[in-house]
Amino acid sequence: MTSHERPIGVAVLGLGNVGSQVVRIIQDSADDLAARIGAPLVLRGVGVRRVADDRGVPVDMLTDNIEELVSRDDVDIVVELMGPVEPARKAILSALEQRKSVVTANKALMAVSTGELAQAAEHAHVDLYFEASVAGAIPVIRPLTQSLAGDTVLRVAGIVNGTTNYILSEMDSTGADYESALADASALGYAEADPTADVEGYDAAAKAAILASIAFHTRVTADDVYREGITKVTPADFASARALGCTIKLLAICERLTSDEGQQRISARVYPALVPLDHPLATVNGAFNAVFVEAEAAGQLMFYGQGAGGAPTASAVMGDVVMAARNRVQGGRGPRESRYAKLPISPIGFIPTRYYVNMNVTDQPGVLSAVAAEFAKREVSIAVVRQEEMVDDDGQRCGARIVVVTHQATDAALSETVAALADLDVVQRINSVLRMEGATNE
Repeated sequence: MTSHERPIGVAVLGLGNVGSQVVRIIQDSADDLAARIGAPLVLRGVGVRRVADDRGVPVDMLTDNIEELVSRDDVDIVVELMGPVEPARKAILSALEQRKSVVTANKALMAVSTGELAQAAEHAHVDLYFEASVAGAIPVIRPLTQSLAGDTVLRVAGIVNGTTNYILSEMDSTGADYESALADASALGYAEADPTADVEGYDAAAKAAILASIAFHTRVTADDVYREGITKVTPADFASARALGCTIKLLAICERLTSDEGQQRISARVYPALVPLDHPLATVNGAFNAVFVEAEAAGQLMFYGQGAGGAPTASAVMGDVVMAARNRVQGGRGPRESRYAKLPISPIGFIPTRYYVNMNVTDQPGVLSAVAAEFAKREVSIAVVRQEEMVDDDGQRCGARIVVVTHQATDAALSETVAALADLDVVQRINSVLRMEGATNE
């Protein structure tokens, strides 16, 4: 590297767990980064809400004037790590309009504004990278946009939220109920003070929208993703799952569906599901993430690792920063938005799936046949039926519990069946309804 090479200037917006790690890497690894990029990578400033001398960065590097920092002539790359959607969107658009490349980890923003931001990047002929917006340090975006660019992706299914995976793993291994497992996750720092975005599936839905957009060359937003959370999953569900050779995971599933006439649609959905213990995703526990990709030529691939946290996410961010900086030095650009396919998005009712239904029923003859009749009316085939006697605190029989696992049918037919079961006199209560994914006999 020669001394007259022009440095690549970087502005970092946000100094939280990820932002502080990114700043540290830029400063501590300056020589290595310069060798990889072909020019020095220089931190020009850090945008924060509060300028103070206790932030771990020299106070003269800090500013609360984001607009002024983004507009500086010596800034080539803007790294947005502020969240949430606003003011991040405004800052990123301003950077792109001024021909600065942008790196972001903001999944909420990318799930609703990918099109707008991609168009701005295209118009300015600069890069927009967002590897860290899905699954932290795990490389998923780049394999889908580059390594599998010549292949046809059929399905992407993953555990993309560490908080919910930790909670479900605790419920499975200790028998704890949801509230206790959530309290443990909060105590360990895995859950936010308000865990709604995680436990109700919003975070995973945002990531599913990003994955589906890339995998299927179609713009998909968070509003297009069917979503259910984990708050209704019970220890009894885990006990039934174990009896069926399964565990329960919150899955983000993006799938290419082809009709008998050859018409293609896509599905993007998030919900807790029974996963067979022999499926690779069943072994992903704690706060770890994993993404399972199925492609026409490549077959099955799995990406596994730390899905969140300051240092792992900063690793993904810095990968994007190095790519954007190399492109600046060499005069190239990274992959652009690919949306040529424009495939329609299938409503959840049309999706072929399997159901697990756990219900309390009266203990009398003919109950099982009455339950089975409701499935038969809607042409839903039953794969497994388990019946257990229930007793009260005095040890007296007080009914029975029936667990039904179906073969594949449309989600609409299964949903109608569950509604009909709830209206039967012999059914006291529908305890839970979960889908099953990943079984070989679907």
